[in-house]
Amino acid sequence: MTTSLLPFPRTAGPSLPTRLARRLVFERLAGLSRSRLVIEEPTGTRTFGPPEAPTFVVRVHDPEAWLRMALGGSLGAGEAYVEGLWDADDLVGVVCALAGEVAKMSALDGGRLTALRKPLDAVLHGLRRNSREGSRKNIARHYDLGNDFFRLWLDEATMMYSAARFEREGMTLEEAQLSRLERIGRQLELGPEDHLLEIGTGWGGLAVHAARTTGCRVTTATISKEQHALAVERVRAAGLEDRVEVLLRDYRDLEGRYDKVVSVEMIEAVGAEFLETYFAKVGELVRPEGLVLIQAITIPDAGYERAVKNVDFVKRYIFPGGQCPSLAAMSGAWSRTTDLRLLHLEDFGEGYAETLRCWRERFEARLPEVRAFGYDEAFIRLWRFYLAYCEGGFRERHCGVVQMLLAGPDARVRPRPA
Repeated sequence: MTTSLLPFPRTAGPSLPTRLARRLVFERLAGLSRSRLVIEEPTGTRTFGPPEAPTFVVRVHDPEAWLRMALGGSLGAGEAYVEGLWDADDLVGVVCALAGEVAKMSALDGGRLTALRKPLDAVLHGLRRNSREGSRKNIARHYDLGNDFFRLWLDEATMMYSAARFEREGMTLEEAQLSRLERIGRQLELGPEDHLLEIGTGWGGLAVHAARTTGCRVTTATISKEQHALAVERVRAAGLEDRVEVLLRDYRDLEGRYDKVVSVEMIEAVGAEFLETYFAKVGELVRPEGLVLIQAITIPDAGYERAVKNVDFVKRYIFPGGQCPSLAAMSGAWSRTTDLRLLHLEDFGEGYAETLRCWRERFEARLPEVRAFGYDEAFIRLWRFYLAYCEGGFRERHCGVVQMLLAGPDARVRPRPA
């Protein structure tokens, strides 16, 4: 993907393929019923949707944007945005407008021209399968951006890069993240006698909080060298070296038995191919009387098989090799490979939309520091689109986030705490 940006439209007129692509995209936008899109071009303005609906303005700076959308669907639209071919004052609103019209979004992604590109995207994604070596490379592509970059816009207290729980109006991001961590501790009934295994360390926020507030011992594992280094530093700064061990290790290579296991939004990096491998390992690691809590971003069951074969903006440019699971995919995987049973399941996708809004606003507020790190405008636009794309998906309930509490066959559990 080129990183060139276009501050003004090209002087040459649109080519025949571009004009045809524009017509195809307009055909797919025709009949919008819940939102109103105003398309502003140098040559004029077109409006789609009823006048009384929420209105969002898209400014197309270069007609090549239409070719990108026609050939690449929502992925092409994202690429065109990164290159500066189009803009919107309310990017989340535009994403919601399209995501809210399921048929229109599906049409944009399912046209005959997009079919020409899908095989190539699928091959590129397939080359990023999550073998041990592939997983290390895929994770490095994201987290090697550097701890200082993520520290700019994640909350200072926890540095959690996952959905917070906004349980009352007016909660700050930090309060919502701490509320979520406290709830996880209650759900797992953590105490000083427990040895907790965390699969997917992040930057150590959960491990430090659990050890500090419940007195449990924690072993936490990551394959990101960047995250491992900062997690070790944060454990040391908290004075918890005797309670928390941070491993640089693939989940498939973990050994031993643990009283409790937790894994927060790591399963998305496993990939569909290794979902049963993941749950089988979890089943091996937890004691028969133990508990497991998994937080996962989910997509609808009905669209899972299609999503596994398709490549969207996030899989192409943000999390290579990733795949959000569906509830049916996860329940099938753990039922075939373990004797774990489901105790509790809840979705709080609206909390992720709010979390993403906070991240997006904090990211925008820290752009001078982002630029000072040497990141260019294309990088900034890529991350702006990523955060808006995800926020819109959660606001329109195209994806959710769940916490699943599983129990070993010998677990004796009390009623679940709130």
